Amino acid sequence: MNIQNYVAGQWVSGTGEEFLATDAITGEAIGTVSSAGIDYAEVLEYGRRTGGPALRKMTFQERGRMLKALALHLMKHKDKFYEVSFRTGATKVDSWIDIEGGIGNLFANASLRRQFPDLPYYVDGEAAGLSRNGTFIGHHIMVPKRGVAVHINAFNFPVWGMLEKIAVNLMAGVPAVVKPSEYTSYLTEVVVREIIASKILPEGSLQLITGLGRGILDDVQLGDTVTFTGSAATGKKLQASPQILERGVTFNLEADSLNASVLGEAAAPGTPEFDLFVKEVTREITVKAGQKCTAVRRILVPENYIEDVQAAVSKRLASTTMGDPRKEGVRMGSLATKLQVERVMAAVDKMKASMDMVYGGTDQQAEIIGSDYEKGAFMAPILFRNNKPLEVMEAHNIEAFGPVSTIMPYKNLEEAVEIANLGKGSLVSSIVTADDKEAREYVVNAAPMHGRILVLNEKSAKESTGHGSPMPLLTHGGPGRAGGGEEMGGKRGILHYLQRTAIQGHPDTITEITQVYQPGSTRPEADKHVFRKHFEELTVGETVYTAKHTVTVTDIVNFANVSGDNFYAHMDETSLEGTIFEGRVAHGYFILSKAAGLFVEAKKGPVLLNYGIDEARFTKPVYPGTTIGVKFTVKEKIDQEKRSEDDVAKGIVKFNVEVYDDTDETVAIATILTMVKKIDQSM
Repeated sequence: MNIQNYVAGQWVSGTGEEFLATDAITGEAIGTVSSAGIDYAEVLEYGRRTGGPALRKMTFQERGRMLKALALHLMKHKDKFYEVSFRTGATKVDSWIDIEGGIGNLFANASLRRQFPDLPYYVDGEAAGLSRNGTFIGHHIMVPKRGVAVHINAFNFPVWGMLEKIAVNLMAGVPAVVKPSEYTSYLTEVVVREIIASKILPEGSLQLITGLGRGILDDVQLGDTVTFTGSAATGKKLQASPQILERGVTFNLEADSLNASVLGEAAAPGTPEFDLFVKEVTREITVKAGQKCTAVRRILVPENYIEDVQAAVSKRLASTTMGDPRKEGVRMGSLATKLQVERVMAAVDKMKASMDMVYGGTDQQAEIIGSDYEKGAFMAPILFRNNKPLEVMEAHNIEAFGPVSTIMPYKNLEEAVEIANLGKGSLVSSIVTADDKEAREYVVNAAPMHGRILVLNEKSAKESTGHGSPMPLLTHGGPGRAGGGEEMGGKRGILHYLQRTAIQGHPDTITEITQVYQPGSTRPEADKHVFRKHFEELTVGETVYTAKHTVTVTDIVNFANVSGDNFYAHMDETSLEGTIFEGRVAHGYFILSKAAGLFVEAKKGPVLLNYGIDEARFTKPVYPGTTIGVKFTVKEKIDQEKRSEDDVAKGIVKFNVEVYDDTDETVAIATILTMVKKIDQSM
């Protein structure tokens, strides 16, 4: 059986055999893997020429709906992914993290469409005034890069590693070429086959290289983005390649790191937090058999608790059952390959030269359920102890990428930070404590050297995602040894695949480009009230100029009675000395309420509801006797999908509410959010 590549719209086998994929549990052959003979220049050009234009034609709303549809489709087929995942040595829990965690990234990024405009590109920030009379302004837009994203992923998460990356670039409108590790690419291939068969993604949006991928970066060019997940040494070598440096190719490195978990001084033995700490670090040693870039490699505990922690962690490790993940009761599977076992043991040999091995080792092999050490890539957990963490550096320099960790003492929290930072940059650190002040001190001082910090205590434990779980809406990466890169991060991650460009011109021009009304642009009067128009009929910039109202003392008193807001500036003229007010002033919320009374069209029409106010500001005091009016302008339109066949077809319309006085100065400004019915109910 050949593990195939998907390139230029076809499933193809490479020439020869670059690697023989084997079952990590039984040692049985799965299939030959090769990408030899593939024309990578054509692969990259196919993505740029075919996938890129198709994705760039789609708006963020359409891309988001595409990701949601893909996530729902993959969830229907997850059982077949689990069956293959077991062959990588993963338990059901391990596979859940990889498979459903990866699909969760699709869902999370799909939901981000609500933070983007109904355009193929993004409007960034606010306009900047560049002239005295307002006829020349500046803004920023961010457009999809005109290249491909090349994702070179590690062996440990063959599904999550792909989906967490492509979810971001696809949402941005950029196609991808994915090269998972050849060791576990047979699982990635199964998932990609299902993606391609679904026809949910435009052709050219996703290509797959299952083999070694030698030469895949030779033809990258300006506009392309390369991401690498794996060892820091390999990542830095790729990052320094001439084609990356000389062609201005964006490179993101997410490297394995020596992550540290700290037991707070307040978390003494017998406290819930002590028990949580022991459970958490043990889980991080055994989940995925320790093959996680975020796993706890260094366990930092107050020196007077070290014996208790060592005994408790060892006890939990001893109760962890290893073997075939499909067998009942197995809680820890194997490493991905026997080669990985060799590499981990080589690192262990270096570490044991300077540190005590206090649990595990080759002379304490655990029982294997449903297999054995000869057939599978099994390795029992190992726990080291470093009594002099500020002097013995091996635990801070050597990473054994498996079920191996080192326990070490600290004297005070300041020293704990110092020890944690000896890892020279990590993806994640954590502290377990019930003392929020202790947590604050650790987080603030350790943050410069860690990409993410988890604070765990009894209050958050039930819902905490744990030390080792990066989340789609938060950044994943870290400084120094961890690579200095940044992935996911919600909206931030999508922006990495967009080119920010400053634009300058007349407000009318900038309004047309951004499709968002810009202050100072022309506001043609609507031919009929905008609340009488359906979503498709509304045009950005068209404006209703309302009737006017003169504010009275009676208005102020009545609003105070209704709202209960009797703030002195509204109700007590004798208390205004030393304030900015010249007399009693109308409530800002009365001004907005009265504005609504002026701009709302009362009769039933296409407007279904008003569901919020954004960016409300009161810019000038309004005193009794002041006459106010409203300029009510279509600011922005965002399409919205139907949730079901019976749902009303509608879109979101943002209206700019500008309240002005009899001197034509703005006294209040806000954006209201409405749902507006469409004419075409089939959309």
